[in-house]
Amino acid sequence: MRLVFAGTPEFAVPSLEALLESPHDLVAVYTQPDRPAGRGRRLTPSPVKRLALAAGVPVEQPKSLRDPEAVRRLAAYRPDLMVVTAYGLLLPREVLEIPKRGCVNVHASLLPRWRGAAPIQRAILAGDRETGITLMQMEEGLDTGPMLAQAALPIGATETAGELHDRLAALGKSLLAERLDEILSGALEPEPQDEAAATYAGKLSKQEAELDWRQDADRLLRAIRAFNPWPVAWTRLGEETLRIWRAEPAESCPAEAEPGEVVGADRRGVTVRTGDGCLTLTEVQLPGGRRIHGRDLANARPLEGVRLG
Repeated sequence: MRLVFAGTPEFAVPSLEALLESPHDLVAVYTQPDRPAGRGRRLTPSPVKRLALAAGVPVEQPKSLRDPEAVRRLAAYRPDLMVVTAYGLLLPREVLEIPKRGCVNVHASLLPRWRGAAPIQRAILAGDRETGITLMQMEEGLDTGPMLAQAALPIGATETAGELHDRLAALGKSLLAERLDEILSGALEPEPQDEAAATYAGKLSKQEAELDWRQDADRLLRAIRAFNPWPVAWTRLGEETLRIWRAEPAESCPAEAEPGEVVGADRRGVTVRTGDGCLTLTEVQLPGGRRIHGRDLANARPLEGVRLG
């Protein structure tokens, strides 16, 4: 069968590997245009493009798939199936109708929960116990198409979004490899999503990652995990922005302190009172500096009694 893949970030690389390792003919890879990156702001190819070029697969990088010429070029590849993983561009009806077997999305949640752009982070923020991968037949709606297969994964109690991202990417590869031939043969029965159970995983922002110390410790801890590695949870330390990469529940917590007040600074890290309970910050970063253990910040300056936020 003739396959086309569409994906852009690191999360999509294992899915592309599954197609490269299959006996089918991967005729083209679609990825977003090169973007400026790094201090020099040089145009940088996506992780998917780098792998495709190394494998000798033709790469297409249209700015939009609504361009008639882009649609014509895709049709010229005569794909039987298009597999999409974190591509980042909408597929209009004209594109969805080109492959004989349609377009299948590798989505990082157990649909219909967490449709949208940030399903991994939203699952952690909400305190979900599990998440997973859904193979979905694509249609014009946002992650609304019928489901072809799912695989679940427990979320670790201390797992960050970055760590969960890597496990889900690997799970996406294995589920796609396992079910690819069934998708191509039409053996899988599409299951409609339950619209009443649908939730939306909106995009993340740096503003959202500012910690509100009036919230309880569990909620703040989930935020720190969910925003690692981007956009990274942060708070104000005087006139500086303190980024918080990791934290843990505090061993002790004085009740009389105000939310955001530093109530301890020792070898364990920097302990902060929240709206309910305390958190010990174990990995932090000051502007222009590297990531350090909380105890190093505690050793570098007097913090007890300081109010964060």
